[in-house]
Amino acid sequence: MGYNLHITRKEDWSDEDESNEIKLTEWIDYIRSDNEMQLDNQANATTDNGDEVTYHNNGLAVWTSYSKNGHDENYAWFDLGSGNVTVKNPDNEIINKMIDIAGRLNAKVQGDDGEIYDTKIFITDKQVTKEKSPWWKIWS
Repeated sequence: MGYNLHITRKEDWSDEDESNEIKLTEWIDYIRSDNEMQLDNQANATTDNGDEVTYHNNGLAVWTSYSKNGHDENYAWFDLGSGNVTVKNPDNEIINKMIDIAGRLNAKVQGDDGEIYDTKIFITDKQVTKEKSPWWKIWS
């Protein structure tokens, strides 16, 4: 289990109001305009017991400039679904990138419990981060 943050235009990220959704076309346009983002549409991993896991979504992108990309099979995946761009268990570096993206999309960053992230977090080399589960456990 994990905790998600969402880039959203909705009053609450879980609202089903389609009028305020981030559309796939504008998400792709944003990704093309940001040389740190790459549209992958698919993520692959091997579980601890050797099973291959693949996730497909036309709105799945990775932040290529994330400092921890590849460490323990973790990547900064940004997943568009239900009109929101969602990231599972983001650290402070990813939250800061989400705030930047939200600004460009005229949106906000909101946590699963409704809290708003609107101020960048100061990051130091000695920052302690929570232990994360592998990205592929998002969909399992």
